[in-house]
Amino acid sequence: MERRAAEIAARQARELVWLLEHPPLYTAGTSANPADMIKTRFPVYQSGRGGQMTYHGPGQRVAYVMLDLKHRGLDVRRFVATLEEWIIRSLAAFNVRGERREDRIGVWVRRPEKGEGYEDKIAAIGIRVKQWVTLHGMALNIDPDLSHFSAIVPCGVSDQRYAVTSLSDLGLPLPMAKVDTILRREFEPLFGQTTDQIVGSTENESPSAPSRRSASVPSR
Repeated sequence: MERRAAEIAARQARELVWLLEHPPLYTAGTSANPADMIKTRFPVYQSGRGGQMTYHGPGQRVAYVMLDLKHRGLDVRRFVATLEEWIIRSLAAFNVRGERREDRIGVWVRRPEKGEGYEDKIAAIGIRVKQWVTLHGMALNIDPDLSHFSAIVPCGVSDQRYAVTSLSDLGLPLPMAKVDTILRREFEPLFGQTTDQIVGSTENESPSAPSRRSASVPSR
């Protein structure tokens, strides 16, 4: 990812989106609090992205979005808001209402059946910007083992009203390929047409070799 971002910054490669599915692991962002690791069930990686502690694993679609903001507007806040909008539109295709929160990053789903004011996070966002090229991106919970989040304080949010959910948890057991199709469809009106979708490595043994698809984005 670092190498590709450097090539994009140097105009030697196209912008790129990787759709990944990691093995079980925890990643710590630049604002991570060590106290938020309750129990080390899986390896912990210092990711270099913004944000705090989160979990990645099977059943979760991770999107690493490498776009050149020099040609899209030097506005990181707008980029993050557009990532959120991408997720919200994708969820809407499955009749799930995802929402932003000013005081909490990511995309949230209201859970009134749990009690007044209860909400669950369905997608996390954490990025880094280097030479105005974005790295990292978002993670959407499709059907991960939600118990794996219990070993951390996800994204530093400890309020008991706020937990983690997934499409499967909401009663939508969807295949990953179907979600990928919607993600790509909803990405293009916001970021531009994609080309050259490739099925990459299916090895899933380490963060450096996750199962992966990629789509290049013609620079604007």
